[in-house]
Amino acid sequence: MATIAKILSRTSHAVPGKLLITELLFEVPRDYSKPDGGSIKLFARSARKLEKPADPTDDSSKKQLPWLCFLQGGPGFPCPSPQYTPWTNQILDRGYEILCLDQRGTGLSTPLSASTLGLRGDDPVQANYMKSFRADSIVKDCEAIRLALTADFPKEKKKWSIMGQSFGGFCAVTYLSFHPEGLREAFLFGGLPPLVDGPDPVYERTYKKVAKRNKAYYEKYPEDVERVKAIVKLLQRFGNSTVRTPTEGALSARRFQTLGLAFGAHGGIDSVHEIVLKAWMDLQMFGHLTRNTVSAIDQSFPLDTSIIYAVLHEPIYCQGTASNWSAERVLAKYPEFSLDTDGPIYFTGEMIYPFQFEDYNELAKLLPQANMLASDSSWPAVYDEAQLAKNDVPVYAAVYMDDMYVDFDFSVETASKIKGCKTFITNAMYHDAVRSKMEEVTKSLFALRDDCID
Repeated sequence: MATIAKILSRTSHAVPGKLLITELLFEVPRDYSKPDGGSIKLFARSARKLEKPADPTDDSSKKQLPWLCFLQGGPGFPCPSPQYTPWTNQILDRGYEILCLDQRGTGLSTPLSASTLGLRGDDPVQANYMKSFRADSIVKDCEAIRLALTADFPKEKKKWSIMGQSFGGFCAVTYLSFHPEGLREAFLFGGLPPLVDGPDPVYERTYKKVAKRNKAYYEKYPEDVERVKAIVKLLQRFGNSTVRTPTEGALSARRFQTLGLAFGAHGGIDSVHEIVLKAWMDLQMFGHLTRNTVSAIDQSFPLDTSIIYAVLHEPIYCQGTASNWSAERVLAKYPEFSLDTDGPIYFTGEMIYPFQFEDYNELAKLLPQANMLASDSSWPAVYDEAQLAKNDVPVYAAVYMDDMYVDFDFSVETASKIKGCKTFITNAMYHDAVRSKMEEVTKSLFALRDDCID
């Protein structure tokens, strides 16, 4: 029997931009296989146009519009309120009501932190608790919420649309795999996942893409070759924990190297250059890194407030396999990322490493749990290729040829395995196009839905 979320509260407010934002709080099982084993609360915001008709007797503004549920990237990031997302008006103009969900463990949805995990019990209990924060559970949450919101709808209007960015697209494919009955259509932005059983094949390709982005970085800013080396030399001079961050962590050379995460976004190369320039100027004038510079580096990858991202980043790919710190193992195959090199020092990208559970103050409290999850091979399936092959839900996906986070070839392969999936493929956009190139990419996806080629 399907689980229906309990709606605990629903409060609406008008906000600038002529939007009506409704804050909703739901209750769902923490573990759907054990519905009596405790619950968690989920928070979401809906948005619709705020319209005041000239005729006050006209109640068309109260008509329930079709729902579109937005699935945020991540894993482990909260969903911005609709008035702060660049695509909101585009979606509202097409006649939807938007639901922006804080996925379980993020934002206001029973958030996970070292302190809240500590309330659950000892390390093994905490590790087991975190296993229920992947896409498989997120999709079950969405279905429970959909059933609650559409309880009074006629049968033909109970389905909703979904829109997934990055990891949100991964969740959308999980949705198509196990609960297609709830979907009317799906829009994916840089979110066609690799249909693999573990992360190793992902990182085999990701490191090559990151190396390519490093070459582009140093071609644009050749002066940074020596600057980066000087900064790394300073950070290595007295060990990995000499330079402390405002969040009580350590700024090691390897942590500095992770700035390359930004290379996959529009303007990311320039943002890394700005930090490198700032740090180099510190060295020239003072011989050490100032607090402002260390703070800028600290905030560029704030894992202390994104523990789901850190702990589950590799297990999101696992289906019956253990991740075993994949990024760290695969890195050994790519000596160009060594800090001890005569050539340019390459930055790493969207990878999580064991050393980060030493350098980040909050993550240091979770190393035992992270090691348990990295060695766990009992992860359930997150995709069903047989179901995807007979899919009858319309799927429209934006695929970026130069995506540093989600491999292009894997994405195209996955699209071919989802029956009826239509793709918009471009080499003129990066992974964050739904924000940076919002108007172009959303128009292109809706054109796939609304137009035909014959």
